[in-house]
Amino acid sequence: MIAAPDRTPLPRDFFDRPVLEVAPDLLGRVLVRETPDGPIELRLTEVEAYAGEVDPGSHAYRGRTARNGVMFGPPGHAYVYFTYGMWHCLNLVCGPEGMASGVLLRAGEITEGAELARVRRLSARNDKELAKGPARLATALDVDRRLDGTDVCAGPGAPLNVLTGTPIDPDLVRNGPRTGVGGEGSVHPWRFWTANDPTVSPYRAHTPRRPRT
Repeated sequence: MIAAPDRTPLPRDFFDRPVLEVAPDLLGRVLVRETPDGPIELRLTEVEAYAGEVDPGSHAYRGRTARNGVMFGPPGHAYVYFTYGMWHCLNLVCGPEGMASGVLLRAGEITEGAELARVRRLSARNDKELAKGPARLATALDVDRRLDGTDVCAGPGAPLNVLTGTPIDPDLVRNGPRTGVGGEGSVHPWRFWTANDPTVSPYRAHTPRRPRT
């Protein structure tokens, strides 16, 4: 008999650890998004770690700004950013307060509320694609900048919270380069995913933008 996922909320001290410990440990956890239309739940299958001011790939690499302030803590809060003028991406802040780091939520399986996610992801060919990629995940869960700074450890009823779920077998954790990260940050194998899971997004190397002529 397979045990049901543990619905105990993750405590703040889960997030108050180094980002490279938190990131792979998030695989198999359940993210709950409470919307006006009902809850949507997602089992995390792919994440990326960003280590703040020591990480050239991080938004916090050059220090604190109005945009990235949430990354500097306290841990257990959502950092939501807007990218390419079109998409939002959702991160979970971790590590000690004052030292910016966070985990980008890249992909997952919608386990409850798929009918709500489908309305927001009309281009998805099937339910495995509803949250296959960070922008798709945020879109499916109706996440935007209004949720920046949300306390994900506030418990049931909060806009976002994370449940214990069913952590995956360590033998199924894979890691490699982060998607779309260039320069010095491209060398870090800080993308973590669940092996052979169909909701994991495809890896794409960084492609430099062509200068305007």
